[in-house]
Amino acid sequence: MHIYKKSIIFAAKSLNKKLMYKRILLKLSGESLMGTQQYGIDPQRLADYANQIRAIANTGVQVAIVIGGGNIFRGLSGAQKGFDRVKGDQMGMLATVINSLALSSALEAIGQKARVMTSVRMEPIGELYTTDKALRLMSKGYVVIVAGGTGNPYFTTDTASVLRAIELKADVMMKGTRVDGIYTADPEKDPTATKYTQITYDEILEMKLKVMDLTAITMCRENNMPIYVFDMDTVGNLEKVMNGQQIGTLVIP
Repeated sequence: MHIYKKSIIFAAKSLNKKLMYKRILLKLSGESLMGTQQYGIDPQRLADYANQIRAIANTGVQVAIVIGGGNIFRGLSGAQKGFDRVKGDQMGMLATVINSLALSSALEAIGQKARVMTSVRMEPIGELYTTDKALRLMSKGYVVIVAGGTGNPYFTTDTASVLRAIELKADVMMKGTRVDGIYTADPEKDPTATKYTQITYDEILEMKLKVMDLTAITMCRENNMPIYVFDMDTVGNLEKVMNGQQIGTLVIP
């Protein structure tokens, strides 16, 4: 048996011992998909993500995913450079579809069933998203990747992630980033910044911490949706979170 297949099976068995969550919404950063590149998708980073996702899906955890598009095009930055904001955001939505197709392909290449659903009609690229369809697919072992944001301009993929987490009744929204949690300040700019292991939405708003946009934070708070912020770029971290290891920051109502 191939070494990496053995490692996946071992991880799946160890995760079965104590699963923290039964259904998750995983938000992935488009910019993280660049890896060491300046643009686009790094094949190694994509493979690392796919292997981690497959490992937890093999334990029976239902997984839905929303991916950003910042590695290809970001609507707001496009608007700042002269693009019409609505068209810029629509271009950003298409960027999330490209990333979603790439992740779906990577998952299927290692034997994990996956389905891309889109917030706007885009057959045959992806099936139009509905909550019922997504839940049925997840119950059958599919990883469901929801592309296209909310389908509307002026909304971020963070807001789209919260919306899908609430609709799908996820136990938690997991925000995989390149930072290992929430800090008192940007740890990449301030070496004295300290990390929170747990924080409330009200505290985030009061301290104006840049975790997600205001709309996303408000939706989570009003719907009692917890968020777990962690470093997804380090291989094995997703499994550690599911095993109950405290490696990131939990945001609670």
